[in-house]
Amino acid sequence: MPELLAGLFGLLIGSFLNVCIYRWPRDLSVVRPRSRCTRCERQIAWYDNVPLVSYAVLRGRCRYCAASIPWRYPAVELLTALSFAAIASQHRLTPEAAKYCILAAMLIGLVFSDLETLILPDEFTIGGFFIGMAFASFVRVPDSTFAILAALAGFAPGPRVSSLAEAAFGSLFPAFALWLLGWIFEKLRHKEGLGFGDVKMIAMIGAFLGIRGALFTVIVGSLLGTVVGIAWIRLTKQDASTYQLPFGSFLGIAALIAVLSITRLPF
Repeated sequence: MPELLAGLFGLLIGSFLNVCIYRWPRDLSVVRPRSRCTRCERQIAWYDNVPLVSYAVLRGRCRYCAASIPWRYPAVELLTALSFAAIASQHRLTPEAAKYCILAAMLIGLVFSDLETLILPDEFTIGGFFIGMAFASFVRVPDSTFAILAALAGFAPGPRVSSLAEAAFGSLFPAFALWLLGWIFEKLRHKEGLGFGDVKMIAMIGAFLGIRGALFTVIVGSLLGTVVGIAWIRLTKQDASTYQLPFGSFLGIAALIAVLSITRLPF
C-alpha cells in the first residue's frame, strides 16, 4: 500500500516536474499561464493532462494541432512514480522517505533539463541545497565522515549538530573540489571544462547524502559520462573538441542510483 500511494503521488509530481523542466530554463513562471501546447498555444484541458493516461489516449499528439508531444513527458512521470514507489518500499511512509522522494524528484528534473537545454536551474540546485540542509536538522544524513573527524579531534557533537555538519561538509567540500578541478582545467586548456551548475548540483546532493554520497555521484557520473559521451560522439560523428556533454544528467543518474540504494552504498 505505501508503494502504491507513493507511486500515484509520484505521477502527479512527475507531471509538475515536466512544467518545471520546460519553464525554469527559459525563465518562465511555473504557475501562470496554465499548461498549453507549445506549437498552437491552445490551453490543455484537465482531461488531456492526466499523467501517462492522456499521452496514451492522445497517442502522443496534441488534440488540436496534432503536434508531437515529446517522449520526455511520460518518461518523467513514469520514472518519478517508480522512484517514489521504490523509496517507499525501503523507508515506508516516513520523514526519510519524504526526504529521498524530494531529492529524487529534483534529480529527475535536473537530468532532463540538462539533456534538453544544458541548463541546471537554480530552483533545483540552490533551492535543493537549502531543502537538504533543512531536512538534515531532523532526518539523519546517511554519512559518518564528519563524526569520525570530530572524534579524532576529541569532541562528540550531538545527533542534530552532527547531521547538520555532515550535510554542510558533504556539500561544500566536494563542490569546492569539483570547482577547483574545473578551474585548473580551464587555466590549462583555455576553455571551460565544467559549468558552475554542476558544482551547485553536487553541493545540493551532498546536503542530502553527505560526502560519501556526493563522491559516489561524482565517480559514477564521470564514468557514465565518459563511456556514454565517447560512444555518442563516435556514433553521431560529433567534434569531440566542441561537443558539450550534459554532465549534470550523468551526475543526476548516479545520484539517483545512490538514493535508490541508500543503505547499500559501496563504501
